[in-house]
Amino acid sequence: MIVAPVPTNESKRLESIQRLQILDTLPEEEYDSITRLASYICQVPVSLITLIEKDRQWFKSKVGTDLCETDRDSSFCSHTILNPGQPMVVNDVSKDERFTDNPLTMGENGIAFYAGVPLRDEFGNALGSLCVLDTKPNELSEQQLEALKELAVQVEHLFQLRRQNHELINLKDTLSIHNTLLKDFASTVSHDMKMPLSNIVLTSDILRKEYEQVLDNRGVNYLGYLKKSALSLSDYIGNILDHYESTAYHRDDAESFELNVLLEDIVELLQIKYDCEVHFPEEHMDVQCNRSALEQIFLNLIANSIKYNDKDRIIIEIKASEDEELYHFSVSDNGIGIEQDKLDSIFDLFSTVGHLDREGQKGHGIGLSTVKKLIETLEGTIEATSTVGKGTTFHFTIAK
Repeated sequence: MIVAPVPTNESKRLESIQRLQILDTLPEEEYDSITRLASYICQVPVSLITLIEKDRQWFKSKVGTDLCETDRDSSFCSHTILNPGQPMVVNDVSKDERFTDNPLTMGENGIAFYAGVPLRDEFGNALGSLCVLDTKPNELSEQQLEALKELAVQVEHLFQLRRQNHELINLKDTLSIHNTLLKDFASTVSHDMKMPLSNIVLTSDILRKEYEQVLDNRGVNYLGYLKKSALSLSDYIGNILDHYESTAYHRDDAESFELNVLLEDIVELLQIKYDCEVHFPEEHMDVQCNRSALEQIFLNLIANSIKYNDKDRIIIEIKASEDEELYHFSVSDNGIGIEQDKLDSIFDLFSTVGHLDREGQKGHGIGLSTVKKLIETLEGTIEATSTVGKGTTFHFTIAK
């Protein structure tokens, strides 16, 4: 018996196998179906998907044997991987000096025929083989050998998909950690900055009350600017925090509630100080979903309909319907509207249309991005239609 030499790319080859995270895993139908097909096409009793590790040959999939692994020295496939671009076929093992006295050839069920196709990674490193075995000398037709090559390609694709899947899982875990750190940072900054901002607002009110008679109009206006800026920054920080906390909502945290009751609570919470009509859906509808997430969505959309409205009487109309799979909602207003060329970008974070609200303030471009994230969390979609000067309608769905 001749023991196969160690390939020159051994370290890269072993590293690639480790990256697969496949060694000693349970059987999988995707691989087993290939070995069954290989055995059938080649008309042999045994078919294997092997990986050549440092000291052993391990079988990811097997047909016709109870073995799970063998030592590497006696492995036929350790010879196959020496030539990654070429199948190895031994029609009669007894006539090949490499396998004379090989323990795998001994006994009644010893190997007498072998054909193996190297299984390569994306860099051409041979990790193992797809092989077929027989207990008597045999020979594959040209068509059978080509079919075995094609099946080997499918195994290589499965290896590649497995590696990519692990990379995606690792990336997801990394992003999750970074997202958690970012949310913690946003929460800390929000808490640490909101208190000083509240003090600035309170101090500006005290100064104005105490020294209004001493200050001229210019000084009083400066105090107003100071308060206005502090309130705007506080609102900005709050919106940022809401945006990153929107990922904390889960679709599975569902409860049943009446939609109009939710909308009434939102309108009451907004404490609208303008002449405003809010029309609820005519038919009362029970909804089963994450109540907190839906509340945040409607709160943002209704608040926007009020803020970005230049009419003496604000009119907001909310509609709702459902089908077997989705809830359908819309929020329409008679506000200032949005230009057509800006409708595609209004849901992007920090994207603003440029219009000032009723108080003369410019938006931060966070609210609608948060709305979209929440809706996607609830497995829905959102779109907007608008006519400048006449109003805007937001249509959105959430999954049942």
